[in-house]
Amino acid sequence: MPGGRSREAAPSREVDGSASDRTPLSPAPEAGVAERMRAAVRDRYGPVSAVAVQEVPVPAPAAGEVLIEVCSAGLDRGVWHVVTGLPYLMRLTGFGLRRPRQPVLGSDVAGRVVASGPDVDRPRVGDAVVGIGSGTFARYTVARADRLVPKPTRLSFGQAAAAPTSGLAAMQAVHEVGRVEAGQHVLVLGASGGVGSLAVQLAALAGARVTGVAGRAKLDLVRSLGADRVIDYAQDDPCDGSIRYDLILDIGGRRRLGTLRTALTRDGTLVIVGGENGGRWTGGVGRQLRAVLRSTVSRQRLTAFVSSPTPQRLERLRLALEQGLTPVVTETYSLKEVPRALRDLEAGRIRGKSVIEVRSTREQGPD
Repeated sequence: MPGGRSREAAPSREVDGSASDRTPLSPAPEAGVAERMRAAVRDRYGPVSAVAVQEVPVPAPAAGEVLIEVCSAGLDRGVWHVVTGLPYLMRLTGFGLRRPRQPVLGSDVAGRVVASGPDVDRPRVGDAVVGIGSGTFARYTVARADRLVPKPTRLSFGQAAAAPTSGLAAMQAVHEVGRVEAGQHVLVLGASGGVGSLAVQLAALAGARVTGVAGRAKLDLVRSLGADRVIDYAQDDPCDGSIRYDLILDIGGRRRLGTLRTALTRDGTLVIVGGENGGRWTGGVGRQLRAVLRSTVSRQRLTAFVSSPTPQRLERLRLALEQGLTPVVTETYSLKEVPRALRDLEAGRIRGKSVIEVRSTREQGPD
């Protein structure tokens, strides 16, 4: 995905275009794990209409991996990119050049460990976990053990599943790259989305004065997350010069760099998070590179980043979630509704985060 979005975890073994090519699990009878499962898959890049829910083999955990019974899986814009294969540059980063290496969709997961591969001490079978997996829009998924953390007890499985990709991007943007400080003026463009809704909370919790920009129907949501000021992008210009911002988080990339620079203080920081308006070949990468180049001849810091799910970042995210950071889940879909969820995502009908509920709330049980 264009910068700022966590990559969907690459599969642990080569998959040659078909979901049936994954090595099936040979489960111990006491584990209660079937050999086949339902999953949302596609065997080629193309429109969201190419996605179907069908039976595939249950994957087997390799060394350093665990098998998770999925309770909920998070849906974000990155899933749309791996469905369509756009921008083309994305395909060179481990997703498959001509067709998807991993047919099953999804990377964010919350669920329970049901089996472990070799060389795994933690998490243990039975643990409730959240993190980044490979092919999470399914009854079962595999994940590297070092890309999982204990599920925060204050969150439901659905809320937890909405956190990994968007939460990691928001934390890097606000703290690591944006270096937010108490009392600063912070502008969040795209404040009602998955990353933006968490970025507003993080900046507010850090003591910043937050202005959130979103559509009219979503302003109340943004205000409830801690924004001191909200702006309807269709009615008012957040970059009109009435406020000079110490930090601008540009989530989505819809404004010219020059316009954003005029809204910064003389030594302010612009952080570009993703970019949905670039071309089919490089997406938002060109805009990000232009920003970095301009930064070399300016006191202002213009930057972008690629989100990375390191164990340390996942642990910091877990602590933030335990201490009050809350993903905004506004839509929940069943596994069979994944094609509809993707259509809603593509059409921009979703605020906050949407979640695929693989197991019903009743089935999920206590932590």
